[in-house]
Amino acid sequence: MRATTIHAPREIQVSDVPTPTITAPTDAVIKVTAGCICGSDLWPYRGENDITPGSTIGHECVGVVEEVGAEVVSFKPGDFVIVPFCHSDNTCAHCRAGMQSACVHGGFTLSGQAEYALVTQAEGSLVKTDGMPDASMIPSLLTLSDVMATGWHAAVAAGVRRGGTAVVVGDGAVGLCGVLAAHVMGAEQVIAMSRHEPRQAIARQFGATSIIAERGKEGSAAVMELTGGVGADAVLECVGTDQAMKTAFAIARPGSTVGFVGVPHGVDLPISKMFQKNVGLAGGMAPVRQYLPELLELVQDGTINPGLVFDLTLPLDEVAEGYRAMDERRAIKVLIQP
Repeated sequence: MRATTIHAPREIQVSDVPTPTITAPTDAVIKVTAGCICGSDLWPYRGENDITPGSTIGHECVGVVEEVGAEVVSFKPGDFVIVPFCHSDNTCAHCRAGMQSACVHGGFTLSGQAEYALVTQAEGSLVKTDGMPDASMIPSLLTLSDVMATGWHAAVAAGVRRGGTAVVVGDGAVGLCGVLAAHVMGAEQVIAMSRHEPRQAIARQFGATSIIAERGKEGSAAVMELTGGVGADAVLECVGTDQAMKTAFAIARPGSTVGFVGVPHGVDLPISKMFQKNVGLAGGMAPVRQYLPELLELVQDGTINPGLVFDLTLPLDEVAEGYRAMDERRAIKVLIQP
């Protein structure tokens, strides 16, 4: 099959690789209808993460079931499914506690930007729609494989509450989905920290009541001014850098929680400040399968349209341009069509 592969920093190719096959009774092979590039894919692209030259890349996709293993009884060839980026049996102790991203039998989608993808725990991971969805729904359904669920996880971890104030640090697709999540959860004041006008526009569409373009101390001061010197009831950290984390703790009110979902790189937690202000930290890798049923319903009934984060669609053959566009901030999130 044709798949996106990474060979060195900033070297993305489309290569012929073996098509996934059923090797365990819990497997399913998915014919990818749409995949996309994640902000976390940019870490190896930029050389910040180790690379295995020639390995496939891409963990977000939706598609049609091609083949299933003997223990996969709820899905059959022809079903349209959403594929959580982290696979889970949905029955182990951690899954039952709502932490499917830590499943003892877990796995990950490894070729979401390709013609086919393998799901290693299909019965517990996949969620199907009622028939083939309309093409206009595909972008929003695709966000449920990771980015919308991750933004939702940030809001849940931060303890966003109805009538409260939520601040979102980061204006990538995850941050924008965090804005949407905070709005849907009923936050009265949703402050998006963003310096880029196209992202600010989507943040407003998603329910942001205020935009702060400043960073560092100036950004923190602007949040404090908007909140009457109190700070945020909930902070969603959706970047993963040390500056973003420091900002998050600077603007969190005493007794609040920072919900973090940005993959940490070089973060040094301000433990003394956390102790002095009684500010907690929660979050991590999103348990996508936990949130999928609720989010699917919100998409299907028109309550949310997270697919707006896709501002560039490319064929698989042009996936390298998609990486360049996101790396250079010419695109927020790129949808890839095999």
